[in-house]
Amino acid sequence: MDYKDYYKILGVARGASADDIKKAFRKLARKYHPDVNPGDKKAEEKFKEINEAYEVLSDPDKRKKYDTLGPNWQEQFGPSFSGTRRTYQYGGSGGRTANFDFDPSSAGFSDFFEALFGRGPGSTTGGGMRTGMRDDIRRRAGDNIEQPVEVTLQEAYAGGARTFNIQSTEVCPTCRGTGEVGNRVCTNCSGQGTIPRNKRIQVKIPPGVDNGSRIRVAGEGQPGIGGGPRGDLFLVISVKPDMSFERKGDDLYVDVDIELVKAMLGGEVTVPTPDGRKLLLTVPAETQNNRVFRLAGKGMPRLRGEGNGNMYARVKVVLPMHLSTEERQLFEKLARSRGVEIPT
Repeated sequence: MDYKDYYKILGVARGASADDIKKAFRKLARKYHPDVNPGDKKAEEKFKEINEAYEVLSDPDKRKKYDTLGPNWQEQFGPSFSGTRRTYQYGGSGGRTANFDFDPSSAGFSDFFEALFGRGPGSTTGGGMRTGMRDDIRRRAGDNIEQPVEVTLQEAYAGGARTFNIQSTEVCPTCRGTGEVGNRVCTNCSGQGTIPRNKRIQVKIPPGVDNGSRIRVAGEGQPGIGGGPRGDLFLVISVKPDMSFERKGDDLYVDVDIELVKAMLGGEVTVPTPDGRKLLLTVPAETQNNRVFRLAGKGMPRLRGEGNGNMYARVKVVLPMHLSTEERQLFEKLARSRGVEIPT
């Protein structure tokens, strides 16, 4: 068996990144896909070869093994033949060998691939076709898309529905994804094989989302290959800072103004919530400025759990202004009773 240069097959350098390998594979797969070239055996074989190369180079472990053995792989694999089946011996550490048994009549990956990596899942023996292999070669799911989305704290608190404009791609209907029509660059997609796709979708924002939360919208990603399913859309959430509320995890902090008289004598004050409701808080007499009160279970909904965080109300004592003559006299009387010197 000849050495197969998977990098050359995909047209990438040996140091190519995973993203470059994926792009090269998708471009070639669109060109040689059997659905685009019905009845073309050469295109089908080329597609299988491309798929095999991608199977190895997209898998870090397989790629490492392939790079390690390289063109001299037969120095590690000594072929011997027995009847209609081939046995390859792999020289492991400590002089041990492991035998891999292959049927040359089975369809799917090449003997070279199977000698290095063994049979994949769903294989058969005795000349049967590898079950599931053909579907795996012909169909491939599309890539996922991530799109940042900014929501208000009110939306994060109560949840709701939002309408978004999303952008992805569709397979070009003119060239069917090959980028060529009659050996010429497709003018409809400029040779890309895909065309832009704009769509408005309505998405439910679950209560409790936070910065970095991801909302999955199934089937709204990039198109698949060979009738494979579309990828998914993931909305990556960021929450706008709020002028009234400070968020720490599932807890909320809010400043609450209280009149001096209520702070001294005690009374009730209202505490706002992000959804516009009001909570009633009873403060005791002689409440000091900046004292914090905990309202259990009144904070943010827990996105991956039950219940809510807590609300913490910080008291801000508001001093009276524009005192009347009577009010000033009352404060002067209070000052004298507490031994406070009053400026004249």
